[in-house]
Amino acid sequence: MALSTTTNVVATSQGKNSYVFPLILVTGLFFLWGLAYGLLDVLNKHFQETLNIDKARSTLLQMAYFGAYFVIALPAGYFMNRFGYKKGIITGLLLYTLGAFLFYPAAQLNSFDFFLMAMFILASGLAFLETAANPYVTVLGAPESSAFRLNLSQSFNGVGSFIGPMIAAALFFNNKATDSATQLDSVKMVYIIIGTIVLLVAILFWRTPLPEIKEVAAESADAKPENSLFSHRHFTGGVIAQFFYVAAQVGIAALFINYCTENTTAISNTTAAYLLSVSLLLFTIGRFAGTALMKKIAPENLLFVFALVNIVLCMVVIFNQQWISVYSLMAVFFFESIMFPTIFALGLRDLGVHTKKASSFFIMAVVGGALMPYIMGLMAQHFSTAISYAIPIVCFAVVAWYGRSGHKIKSTEV
Repeated sequence: MALSTTTNVVATSQGKNSYVFPLILVTGLFFLWGLAYGLLDVLNKHFQETLNIDKARSTLLQMAYFGAYFVIALPAGYFMNRFGYKKGIITGLLLYTLGAFLFYPAAQLNSFDFFLMAMFILASGLAFLETAANPYVTVLGAPESSAFRLNLSQSFNGVGSFIGPMIAAALFFNNKATDSATQLDSVKMVYIIIGTIVLLVAILFWRTPLPEIKEVAAESADAKPENSLFSHRHFTGGVIAQFFYVAAQVGIAALFINYCTENTTAISNTTAAYLLSVSLLLFTIGRFAGTALMKKIAPENLLFVFALVNIVLCMVVIFNQQWISVYSLMAVFFFESIMFPTIFALGLRDLGVHTKKASSFFIMAVVGGALMPYIMGLMAQHFSTAISYAIPIVCFAVVAWYGRSGHKIKSTEV
């Protein structure tokens, strides 16, 4: 069962038959920010060792990354309201490039604070990309298939997330050098290559004509421009659910390598990084599988069931039963895979002219990923890494509520 929406779309430069190539091109952006995210959690553990920082301090990487989304998403939304999706995408790619190139001087200076600044700039670019690409995909075609398209595009985000830890495991943890500056050489190399690729993609977008899509309100009371965005309860509930979902996702991945190495002595940093990569492969498979299931099952029902499964799996993780718990932690990635795009698409239904602004708030909601990992890091230091996984249980309970009832379209204004 696909989502329905009363949002109409108008192509200002091309007809609907020319949506296919723009959809393919924009879907490539999902891969690029998936790659950046896939590297993030391995960097977390790598910096703990090379820069001699503790678990809580290392999660400041996640705070810089997802904090940028909170700070930049709303300005990005206003920027695109004025200048359009294409210029928003190009701006995001250029910021991504700058942040990636700044990893070189950060490594030269052996400075964690410099890395945080570089990560913030890089993630600011990603905030632009996500604020543009997510709603662009939902309106780049038939409204009733918006959730399907967004889950499909987000599947390639999962591919990038899967490849990132594989690159990091091969390069970051296999450096036998003893001094931290030399151990960071591979980090410099990886991010210079990424920055160069992203710059080339920005040039490709600059040279490629894209249809500019404008949302217009349909003849529906809830879609009228004069109605406040926050009068739509399914939107406000979606922002809350997105906050807690991203908090769970980021916290789970941030301490994944720590959990594996502490849970089972047979697991090294390199092995744990590969296990993270396999987990993100499960995440990717879950995206494709979930997208297929949505042809038969309503997205909100699938969201509800997957959230309940993850609550049970996190309980097994807390029990710390060696490999059984490690496998349960890996399985969480499969069942969380559809949550972000499904909440996003459910929350954007029937918003009409509010769509771009609403998208900004959904991207801002990922600030949950900036806050919760730090709290989990503190819990891991004072109790254990296993106990810190109690936090995602609460987060998935909120997601389950949204899938059960919070997604229903209601307005507080008449």
